[in-house]
Amino acid sequence: MNLAVSSLVQRFTDPQTRAMTTVLDGLTLATGDIQALVLVGPSGGGKSTLLRILAGLDVPVAGTVAFDGEALPATEAGLIGYRRTVGTVFQAYNLFPHLTAMQHLLLPLVQVHGLAEAEARERVREPLERFGLDAHAHKRPAELSGGQKQRVAILRALAVRPKRLFLDEPTSALDPEMTGEVLDMIGELKAAGTQFVLITHEMAFARRVADEIAFIADGGCPVLAPPGEFFDHGRDPKVSAFLQRTLHA
Repeated sequence: MNLAVSSLVQRFTDPQTRAMTTVLDGLTLATGDIQALVLVGPSGGGKSTLLRILAGLDVPVAGTVAFDGEALPATEAGLIGYRRTVGTVFQAYNLFPHLTAMQHLLLPLVQVHGLAEAEARERVREPLERFGLDAHAHKRPAELSGGQKQRVAILRALAVRPKRLFLDEPTSALDPEMTGEVLDMIGELKAAGTQFVLITHEMAFARRVADEIAFIADGGCPVLAPPGEFFDHGRDPKVSAFLQRTLHA
């Protein structure tokens, strides 16, 4: 995928104070032809806001976004169609408490994409086995570990065979063992050819999985580079300070 973001601006208004906050302030970046883009940076720098715009969930105040030379739709109707072609995974899982793991995977295939239930079950059978969830397919979220719940959320996004995945810190709420489970899964997905944009605070994983790393801070992107260049951080003081904090925490 080639991603081109130009002069992106996003502002939000506090519903109580009516004060306006600028989260993205003219952010511009252009990747090469890559498979995995990883977004890193300090909290509040604009990473999640950028990811939501890339996934078609939010519309910016100004600026443009294009994947492979095709601009994101500008209308809500167009964005609805775009969202059906991508998958999005959040740190909070967003699972329904009354549905089993299997039902979560079947829901978008049957209700949104119109597959017959038998066809949908056949499509998800192999992924459930591959990622160690076939024995847990009958369980509801309360019966699953954090790592299992996040793997279900990722498989739900993958079930529709999206063009690419958007993942917003999928391991931030997990303990180290469960974090390893999910990161291994994402690594396998990359090996299988899945395109994705990922926010993570796991720097070792970012170095391993990214084709390019974008540093998002203060509403902009001062550094976009392959991992080897990115971690040679002496050339940018913001990146240097960030890595000092995260790598030595």
